[in-house]
Amino acid sequence: MGSTGLSVSPLCVGCAPLGDMPETFEYGVDEDRAFQTLEVAFESPINFLDTAASYGDGESERRIGEVLNRRDGLPEGVVLATKADRDLQTGDFSGEQMRRSVERSLKLLGLDRLQLCYLHDPEHESFEHLMAPGGAVEALRDLKDEGVIEHLGVAGGPIDMEIRYVQTGLFEAVITHNRYTLLDRSAEPLLDVAAEMGVGLLNAAPYGSGILAKGPDSYARYAYQEAPPEMVEKARAMQEVCRQFGVPLAAAALQFSLKDPRIASTIVGISRPERVEQTIELAARSIPDELWERLDRLG
Repeated sequence: MGSTGLSVSPLCVGCAPLGDMPETFEYGVDEDRAFQTLEVAFESPINFLDTAASYGDGESERRIGEVLNRRDGLPEGVVLATKADRDLQTGDFSGEQMRRSVERSLKLLGLDRLQLCYLHDPEHESFEHLMAPGGAVEALRDLKDEGVIEHLGVAGGPIDMEIRYVQTGLFEAVITHNRYTLLDRSAEPLLDVAAEMGVGLLNAAPYGSGILAKGPDSYARYAYQEAPPEMVEKARAMQEVCRQFGVPLAAAALQFSLKDPRIASTIVGISRPERVEQTIELAARSIPDELWERLDRLG
C-alpha cells in the first residue's frame, strides 16, 4: 500500500458500525453480534480492518481488543488501522490530546504499537493549528519516531483539505469517504495526487452509507443524511440499468471502487457476520463492460 510496505487486501472491514452508533447509522450493533462479525472477518481472506478512537467513543476499539485477546493477539498478516481523534466533549485537538487518544487506543486494542494511525477529521480545526509546532501532527510524528506508530495517515472529508495534508509529504496513507462512488466522484483530484506522490489511498463508504447497497427506495440517505431528490433519481436509474444486466447495484457500487488502480483498498462498513461473505461475493460478481459504460453515462 503506497510507500508503507504494508500488504493489504483489496477489501477492508470498516468497524465503525461495530462501535454501536445508532445516531450515525440508524441501527445498533450489540456486543455479541460485533464479536461474531470480527471472528468471521479474521477467518476470511480479508486481512485489513479499520477503526477509530471516535467510533462509539472507543467501543469499536474495545470490542476489537476483546476479540484479539481471545485470539492471543493480532493474527499473523492482519493489518489493523485506527485513527487519533479530538476530544469529542471539549473539541480539544492539541498535541497532548493526540497522545491521549493514541494511548487509549493502545489500551483498548490491547496492543503495544499501531501499524497504521490516521489524523482523523482534521476539518474540525484549522490546518495552521494542527500543523503548528507542538500541535497534533507533530505529536503524531513524534509517536512515529518513538515506534508507537509505524505508519501515519490522514482521514477526513473535504477534498481540498485532504490534498493539502497529503502534499505536506508527512503522510503515507489517506482515507476519503463518500466522495468516490457511483453517485459522487468529487474525490477524483485526491486520487490523482495520492497516486502521483506514492501515498496509499483508501476509499471508504463505496455505498454512500447505504443507498447503493439497500437501494434508493429502501434507504434514501447518502453520507448519513437525507439524499437530495436528484441523487435518489440517479440511484434509481443506475439500479434499473443494473437490473437489466442481472447485476446487483451493490456489486457495481463496490467494484466501481475496487477496479480503480489508484485505490489500495476499499473500506466497507460491516455489521453482521454474514455480510463478510456477501461482500466478498459482490466483489467477485462478473460485470460486463457495457454496464460500466451505461453507468458512466449516468454518473
